[in-house]
Amino acid sequence: MLNLKKNSLIVLLMVAALMLTACTGNKGQASAESSQPAATVASETDGTAASTVLPTADRAGNPITIPSDIQRIVSMSAATTQLIETFGLLDKVVAIDAHSPDYVEGLTELPQFDMMKPDIEVLAALKPDIVFVSGISNHDGGNPFKGLIEAGICVVIIPSSHSIEGVKEDIQFTSDCLGKSQEGKTLIADMTAEIDKIAAIGAAITDKKTVMFEISTLPQIYSFGKGTFLHEMIEIIGAENVFADQENWIPVNEESVIAANPEVILTNVDYIDDPVEDILLRDGWEHINAVKNKEIFYIDNGMSSLTNQNIVGALKQMAKAVYPEAYSSID
Repeated sequence: MLNLKKNSLIVLLMVAALMLTACTGNKGQASAESSQPAATVASETDGTAASTVLPTADRAGNPITIPSDIQRIVSMSAATTQLIETFGLLDKVVAIDAHSPDYVEGLTELPQFDMMKPDIEVLAALKPDIVFVSGISNHDGGNPFKGLIEAGICVVIIPSSHSIEGVKEDIQFTSDCLGKSQEGKTLIADMTAEIDKIAAIGAAITDKKTVMFEISTLPQIYSFGKGTFLHEMIEIIGAENVFADQENWIPVNEESVIAANPEVILTNVDYIDDPVEDILLRDGWEHINAVKNKEIFYIDNGMSSLTNQNIVGALKQMAKAVYPEAYSSID
């Protein structure tokens, strides 16, 4: 029960952070995406000398100075930890947030920190070269890592992106920070090719099904409207979001779901035993088409909530769940 409560709190904090990002319009992120001067260092990739451009501002728009030789990494974001694994740099990670071990294997022996209230003195004692921080840590407008910045440690903030394009830019930014620019470009190119493949099938679908995607369950249901990467994904597969007339990450009441009468319900809730069965057994939902026809599907939580290359896996799951025949050829 403790874990359920802990995970439920995590979900609500993530939703709060996403809503904060949406409300502020990612002003800092937009600044970081604009053309800015950057430092250039030499790096080695597969034995070939290459030029790596180091960002001079993080994704929140804060000025940063990234060390040219990074040997000790702290990741306070599971999405970033997954990217670090993809780039083959886990051996340089000296500390993580408490949730990264849920998504990346082999990290349980590393020091773990609360991303909301980290022990700055202990973190500083680890002498990290760079610290990656999620926007969730700044959900209340503060910066719990301010002490590290004042100590001269490079703290990089990556707010939660609300678009697929933003996710790609986060990936490239992170790869640039780590001296893996070319690997980041390749990863993004592979993502784009997979998304385009699915989008081509989705564009040909004329009988569009209506979908509701639940990211937090009762007693407080959360979903989303326009201005979110998950909304984009629903449209890419050729379906319609029942809350497309709303903006960003939203709380919804049961009456609005019943009135919307979605043909398919997707859920990535992973802090209860059986989220699909939970929806099927809800009082008053028996007349919703998705419930009547048992068109309710679980979408991997990590793939659909961590903003990195793995959203492509969630996109494929969504496509096959909603239109199994149309996407039968997709691996």
